[in-house]
Amino acid sequence: MPINKDMSIMEVLEKYPESIPVLQSLNLGCLGCIAASGESLEQGLSAHGLNVAEVLDSLNKAIAK
Repeated sequence: MPINKDMSIMEVLEKYPESIPVLQSLNLGCLGCIAASGESLEQGLSAHGLNVAEVLDSLNKAIAK
């Protein structure tokens, strides 16, 4: 699985720009968030009450296309 819960949000956005629409569909404003550079994907998703495993699955499906 290329995207994992321990990656920083910014790392995901930079390496996999195709992940942006998935995050936007969840109403996550990661692109403009100061925490995106220091927070892991798991921390950010959990802070928003999202299921980390489900979002990771969606992100990895998006980048596999």
